Amino acid sequence: MKTLGDTLKCAREEKDLILRKVAAEVDIDQSLISKFEKNERKPTMEQIIRLAKFYDLSERELIINWYSEKIAEELKYTESTSEILKVAEEKINYYKAQENGK
Repeated sequence: MKTLGDTLKCAREEKDLILRKVAAEVDIDQSLISKFEKNERKPTMEQIIRLAKFYDLSERELIINWYSEKIAEELKYTESTSEILKVAEEKINYYKAQENGK
């Protein structure tokens, strides 16, 4: 399974780009992009969108990867993760139904 950092690094290497070039094009600090690639820091949603556009990657897939890593990091030492995720999905559906009913 590829991490978000792996995906970003592979995309950069496939285009044969150096960090400095990417940083200049997407207006994100070079050291920050390096930390994203090493999974030492998580990009913001805005940065994810910029990187997806620059690398011509699926924005949807990167966002799914980003959210799933945030959730996995939060729950990795928690018991009953499957139940927590199921209840969270039910709550999301409830909230959406409430918004659509307004």
